[in-house]
Amino acid sequence: MITGSIVALVTPMYSDGGIDWAKLGELLEWHIAEGTAAIVPVGTTGESATVSVSEHCDIVKYTVNTVAGRVPVIAGTGANSTTEAIELTSAAKEAGADACLLVTPYYNKPSQEGLFQHYSAIANAVSLPQYLYNVPGRTACDMVPETVARLYQNDLVVGIKEATGDLKRSKDIQSLCDIAIYSGDDATSCDLMLQGARGTISVSANIAPGQVVAMAKAAVAGDETLAKELDEKLQGIHNKLFLESNPIPVKWALTEMERIGEGIRLPMTTFDTRFHDELRDAMRTAGVIS
Repeated sequence: MITGSIVALVTPMYSDGGIDWAKLGELLEWHIAEGTAAIVPVGTTGESATVSVSEHCDIVKYTVNTVAGRVPVIAGTGANSTTEAIELTSAAKEAGADACLLVTPYYNKPSQEGLFQHYSAIANAVSLPQYLYNVPGRTACDMVPETVARLYQNDLVVGIKEATGDLKRSKDIQSLCDIAIYSGDDATSCDLMLQGARGTISVSANIAPGQVVAMAKAAVAGDETLAKELDEKLQGIHNKLFLESNPIPVKWALTEMERIGEGIRLPMTTFDTRFHDELRDAMRTAGVIS
């Protein structure tokens, strides 16, 4: 079972929106060197909503080939079309991904029965371990604990990325089943891990991989004093990376760090200049820039 800091990786792009494969490779090597436990390519942070299906599959394949088994790759393969999610998950398995991360279908607002059938159909079609992903603030669809427990009866459903930011939600899930829970909300990730979550699938880890690795290691081990001490320095970036919609701020921050170029795809736009100083200050506090 994967534990600790898992990065929800950005997709580096040129100013014209083309994928910068060289920079993607450099990011992957950096995360491995910093101790990141696993890589999630083409999730929300990786702009899965605006890359084409062929690009999506190519990013997963490139990530798997570059990582070359050094850490697990959990491919983002969610879609609001069950057929498309099956297609993406099948391609991820063919590419050699270790697992898939499946966001709840967005916009069409399925019922709980619809969610159950959606995930079950994917599991029936593709034999690849699934991590469920619940982020109702972006999808307008909330997967309730009872549905999580029902899905966990399938051997391929191994974990859930819980991004509600509600610590009670995690306890409710834990009361119904022992599915592995991962934080999808950086601001509450330390507390969630201290109450039993296995790790964090983190946006902050994009710019502070080593720091998030250390915090997550302490939190998963139950060292509350050290975990809280380390997380206090990260709280600024946990919050300021959401001054505008993810991944706008985190891609700007990586550009400031000269890790990637300025490319981002519409309808996302470049980070508003009025927020630059706020995020820079948080980055200094976290120790990612001087």
